Amino acid sequence: MDVLITGANGIVGTAIVEALGDRDEYSFTELDIESHPNRETVVADVADYEQIRPAFDGIDAVVHMAVYAPGFVDESWEDILRVNVRGTRNVLRAAADAEVESVIFGSTNHVVGLYEREFSPDLYEPEFDLTVDHRSPVRPDSTYGVSKLFGEHDARFFVETKTYPKRCYALRIASVRPAGEDHPYASAERGVDDGRWERDSEAYDRQVARLKATWFSRRDCGHMIDRMLQDDHVEFDVFYGVSDNDRRWFDIDHAREVLKYAPRDNGEEWDGPPSA
Repeated sequence: MDVLITGANGIVGTAIVEALGDRDEYSFTELDIESHPNRETVVADVADYEQIRPAFDGIDAVVHMAVYAPGFVDESWEDILRVNVRGTRNVLRAAADAEVESVIFGSTNHVVGLYEREFSPDLYEPEFDLTVDHRSPVRPDSTYGVSKLFGEHDARFFVETKTYPKRCYALRIASVRPAGEDHPYASAERGVDDGRWERDSEAYDRQVARLKATWFSRRDCGHMIDRMLQDDHVEFDVFYGVSDNDRRWFDIDHAREVLKYAPRDNGEEWDGPPSA
């Protein structure tokens, strides 16, 4: 299967290539706005349709992870519009024109982020009674979240009104961390390194509790993408990208049932950051 990944140099894109790049059934084309120092990259901006269009020829599936993800205090509407809205439309147009069979769209948990804003920090505890699934009302917490909802709806529009793509999967990604920080203490430890809090502090413990709930390990992320690439039944559907964490409030039963998603990681299995 020939697979094109946009945003291939990003945190999620690299997790996918690391997890699946050696598999015989996949041949990846990596597209990013910048070249990778160690891997061949198609350098193109998703906001420019003519730049990206040639990369879609001969492709069976697209994993669209190119994104502008700002800090939510100071969002830039122009950048969000250019990359997340226009860029996603360009990817879907190119997939349709090149007759690509399936598109995996990298959405975000921020399309339902107001649930967390309303119920945190109690939400981070294992006994808190809330499950957000693919049927729950969307409650975006930011312009970024709104832009990702546009992408989900645009993907559905293309599947249901165009000949191609045949299938689209909206993956509402929780918390994927870089390769060197792939554990549920990553955010807390980064705050220590940046001088924002001490290890024995309420702020540190809160960061640990949150990431133990939202952690989407890199191998579980790669596994989820594999299950979507192997599926041939879904027309359009929404799934949550999160590991099998005891504290999670995002549903994975739907992904288990539809895609046979079988995550291997659980944030509760960690009782501290990895040793040096």
